[in-house]
Amino acid sequence: METENLRIYDEHRVAQGVASRQVVHEKGYWHETFHCWVVSREKDRDMIYLQLRSNDKKDFPGLFDITAAGHLLADETVKDGVREVREELGLRVEFNELFPLGTIQDQLAIGNFVDNEHCHCFLYRKKDNYDETFELQKEEVAGMAKVDFRELAALIARENERIEVEGFLSTLEERQYFKKEISLTDLVPHSTGYLEKIIEQIEIALTGE
Repeated sequence: METENLRIYDEHRVAQGVASRQVVHEKGYWHETFHCWVVSREKDRDMIYLQLRSNDKKDFPGLFDITAAGHLLADETVKDGVREVREELGLRVEFNELFPLGTIQDQLAIGNFVDNEHCHCFLYRKKDNYDETFELQKEEVAGMAKVDFRELAALIARENERIEVEGFLSTLEERQYFKKEISLTDLVPHSTGYLEKIIEQIEIALTGE
């Protein structure tokens, strides 16, 4: 995966060329990613799904993250990003079923890892509430959790220190269901600017539907 080629940009999304994924992260080049947040409506509550990253992932193993996300390769368009939803979650989603949330910048810098992203963000309204519709890509995703959107928003705004999530771990034999409390330290450390903006855009989309 480190040899995959990505288009690189400056901070203002002006194209600068192509570089390998490894070089992109070593140099901190701006590049494009695809983010899809999945929600469902349950008992008059909007529930948002968080993927639990596999413990085998190089970056941020074992942390909760965007429902489905990934890099856009040099030969891909934004529409091609829907493959991340199909590959990681097993959901048969078409691009025209996604609600656009805009392009949001996200910056992560931990040690030698520098990730400057122009994130093409979307919302997908899951057509049913059954978690069994998820077929997780086990090498990427260890499990799935859902949380009340309002509670996640309060956590990100630091109005709550902990929130309750429920979900399942996907093992070779069966699914192991859980209910637990998590804090901000259990989430991939996306930039505050990204998290605040994505919560704002999701709220607009949910209230406007």
